Amino acid sequence: MQIKRKSTAIWSGTGKDGKGSLTTQSTVLNETQYGFNSRFADGIGTNPEELIAAAHAGCFSMKLAFNLQAAGFAADELKTSCEIVLEDGNIIESNLTLLAKIKDINSEKFVELVKDAETNCPVSKLLNTKISINYQLK
Repeated sequence: MQIKRKSTAIWSGTGKDGKGSLTTQSTVLNETQYGFNSRFADGIGTNPEELIAAAHAGCFSMKLAFNLQAAGFAADELKTSCEIVLEDGNIIESNLTLLAKIKDINSEKFVELVKDAETNCPVSKLLNTKISINYQLK
């Protein structure tokens, strides 16, 4: 099965003084502003690294949910955060943090399924960077 998703970026002006907007096919982002200040300072709007972090956290969580389902479990909650580290113009790390609430799973099986999700979610496969995960089972 092949799935295609589309987003559009519009940019006007220079890198530092210009401004842009992002629109996704679903319109969840609809002319959402981004620019130098939202990327490199504390300006209003989004930025590519924040969106990559959201994509990685969401993709990992969904892959883990499928892993759990295949193993006969269902999560009460998977709370995943992701920190993308940009240094000298390169994304050098994607750091995932997971707090999981899953009934009746032992820690060994949990770790196995987490490690598989870390390696095999499509965004992990796409990123050419160091990926780490810190996880806790409640």
